[in-house]
Amino acid sequence: MPKYLLLKHYRGGPEPLHPIPPMDQWAPEDVEAHIAFQRHVAEVLEEKGEYVGAEALMPAQTWVRYGGEDAAPVTTDGPHPETSDLVAGWFMIDVESHERALEVAAYVSSEPGPRGEPMYEWIDVREVMSDIPAND
Repeated sequence: MPKYLLLKHYRGGPEPLHPIPPMDQWAPEDVEAHIAFQRHVAEVLEEKGEYVGAEALMPAQTWVRYGGEDAAPVTTDGPHPETSDLVAGWFMIDVESHERALEVAAYVSSEPGPRGEPMYEWIDVREVMSDIPAND
């Protein structure tokens, strides 16, 4: 079965259906409902044998690169890319088909936002490469 990564972004993707304020501006009960929905999605996927994993990420980030031989890694917390590039979290699923991955992504997109209204968030659906291309 193919695996898919369903990426959630802090911002970005196609134009949103309606603007959603950042989560730190939501009422506490809206944040709790949103997180409860994410847990529910994981439970449903687990019951169907399609759940591989899920994580939410904090917006803070550190960039790191190889510093060279006998050198420490080089790190920086900026400059930052456009916020559309920041991943908020993901689900990893193992499903029968691309169509099923799209169904799951659409369900994730219905998650509640402020005032409990569906977010209609764009979800980036990416198939995990199963075979590494050979060097010819």
